Amino acid sequence: MKPIYDEKNGMQLQLLYSRQRIADAVDRLAAEVSADYAGRELLVIVVLQGAFMFAADLVRKLTVPLNLDFVRIASYQGTESTGKPVTTMQLKSYARGRHLLVVEDIVDTGISLSALLRDLQEEGPASLRVCTLIDKHERRRADVRVDYAGIVCESGFVVGYGLDLNGDWRQLPDIYHAEPVSAGRD
Repeated sequence: MKPIYDEKNGMQLQLLYSRQRIADAVDRLAAEVSADYAGRELLVIVVLQGAFMFAADLVRKLTVPLNLDFVRIASYQGTESTGKPVTTMQLKSYARGRHLLVVEDIVDTGISLSALLRDLQEEGPASLRVCTLIDKHERRRADVRVDYAGIVCESGFVVGYGLDLNGDWRQLPDIYHAEPVSAGRD
């Protein structure tokens, strides 16, 4: 497949995971989560903005009763994490005694997720697990446990299917590897 050039961000996008590969991962994750939580109700906590597409597809396939809530944590500038997560939208539901499933688009450094999990654990949930579409170990800096991983990604910066670069490329139905364009490209 021909790469996509993003002149605004100076990046080239190369297809990494097709929409079919993503759909297969979502189906598998939904089956695993549904089996593990059979007979229990979940509070699904979606980490905005990146996880919105993945979460929408995932929750429509879950077979257990659930409620949804949303949090927003910012820690990226361009392709790098600042290392300082800032919660810009808080959980509105109570968490005490409930089964919580945090849904992330990607677990990369793990710094933001680690902070969120620490805050949620203080609320006294019955259980707390993490489901992510992309589990990327390359730059992991915080010790976080991913209970459900759709795709293990070895390296690189990825965009599409909710994942972005400076707010761009979330709308792509596939996931692409984004890399800087060579200065001599014609």
